[in-house]
Amino acid sequence: MSTHIISVLKKRGCSVGRIEIKLESYLKEHNCSKNSVCKACLMQRTQLNNYCKNKISRVDLTIMARLCEFLKCDISDLLEFKEGEEKGED
Repeated sequence: MSTHIISVLKKRGCSVGRIEIKLESYLKEHNCSKNSVCKACLMQRTQLNNYCKNKISRVDLTIMARLCEFLKCDISDLLEFKEGEEKGED
């Protein structure tokens, strides 16, 4: 969603939720190295780091499928919906 659309929605009092990628914490909890993930999922290290740090704006579903398959996890283990803030909340 573009920044302009989000600002318009917020001005109108609409809450705007977001999706948080929990990949980095999942890798740490399950003692998985980033090198092994990159190799198995055919990802560049920079790309994996961007997923780990929530620095992507569009999730690639093929990559998410590869991650789930390699890590033997469900998509909900890697992605979480965060509620938006109501107007007036900071």
